Amino acid sequence: MDQGAEALDVDPIWTTSRTSRQIYALTEVEKDITHLLALAASSISLLTLPQTDGLDDGLPQGEERSEQFVLEVSEYFERLDTIQNAIRSSLAHIRHARIAPSAINAPLPGFIPPSLGVGLPQSDNDDGKKTRGLQEERIERDTWQGILAALTRLKAAQDASNLSQPSASMEE
Repeated sequence: MDQGAEALDVDPIWTTSRTSRQIYALTEVEKDITHLLALAASSISLLTLPQTDGLDDGLPQGEERSEQFVLEVSEYFERLDTIQNAIRSSLAHIRHARIAPSAINAPLPGFIPPSLGVGLPQSDNDDGKKTRGLQEERIERDTWQGILAALTRLKAAQDASNLSQPSASMEE
């Protein structure tokens, strides 16, 4: 696909800023890496002995096999060069923007980000593990109140049916 046709397929959100264009370029790198791995797998399968080929592999035989290998490896290295250039471009963008490394480091395992909004005040007996904000607490409270109301209605319906059953059995 040529560059002009590819530019028409890009969602306009990815062209709004330099950062969004860099993010889009990195998603393309991710796709290229997937394709690169597929090329590596097919190149390795072309290196195996023809006797080990399965019937449904569809691999060429003889001289065609070595020609196909050369084509696959050439495409592999072209793709690898494209990936390298895109990653270097992204790193240059990060350096130019002076983004702190701590902003792009992955969080520690088990890290739970704080919830948005206002949190409830911590009491002295809390061990500080509460990570929900006020909105989450309100939703939980309303949910429990709804459960209680449903159970109360269910109990009242059972009591009403129990009261009507003995009187119905006495009439018989």
